[in-house]
Order: sequence, then C-alpha cells, then structure tokens
Amino acid sequence: MKSATHLDEILPAWKGLRKSAPYFGPVRNERDYARMQSLMDQLLEEVGDDEDHPLADLLDLVSVLVGQYEDENTPGLESASPRDVLRFLMDQQGLTQSDFRKEIGTQGVVSEILSGTRRLNARQAKALAKRFGVSPLAFL
Repeated sequence: MKSATHLDEILPAWKGLRKSAPYFGPVRNERDYARMQSLMDQLLEEVGDDEDHPLADLLDLVSVLVGQYEDENTPGLESASPRDVLRFLMDQQGLTQSDFRKEIGTQGVVSEILSGTRRLNARQAKALAKRFGVSPLAFL
C-alpha cells in the first residue's frame, strides 16, 4: 500500500529549511529554546495577526514547539489562561485597564479581553510580552 505522504518529495524541502534555519526542530534544551524563541519573535513580527500570511502555519508550529518546552520546564504556566496571566501581572504591578492603550487598545477592549469575550491577537501578545519581559506564548 502506497502512503499518501511522499517522503522523497519532503526531504529536499526539509533540507532547505534546515539549511536556512539549522536550529529548527525539537526544543531539547535552553539553547534550542532561545533560538526557537527568537525565530518565533521574528515570525510574530512578520506575520502579526494575519492568519492568511504564508508563514502563519510556520508560526503556529514554532509556537507549539516553544510552548511544549515551556510547559515541561515552567511548572504551573500551562494552566494559566492568557487573560489570567494578564490579570495577575496587572495586579502584581498595580496597573489598570487604561494603562494598556499602547499594547492592547482602549479600556473597553482590555475589559473584553479580561472578561473572556475577546482574545488577544499576535501583535497585542508581543507588545504585552515586551512590556512584562515574558514569552508571547503567555498571552496566546
């Protein structure tokens, strides 16, 4: 029985990707994590919240790999929702909803995010990550 996946056709593409990004692959240690985090940041910058961007699927894949490493190596992080993370950081630093005009938008948008009726997009997650010094995955 012939497989639907033709590995002989995938191999050249994989080799090309590994040549362009030799560190692309499983995240096994802090060095791999740092490199993949950097790639994820570059992809977030390029793709933003455009789900139709040609690199959007690669961003999703890299985010999963980085997220898996964080889940395994950062106890407790995996159980927090993005809005819970935001709420915690706001409480910790004494911030109000109106303090996020630059990163998120109006106080109303922040309120919708904190209530769960709206999700953060990639641009907002990156801006919040930069503000708080955490991974953008904490907000995605």
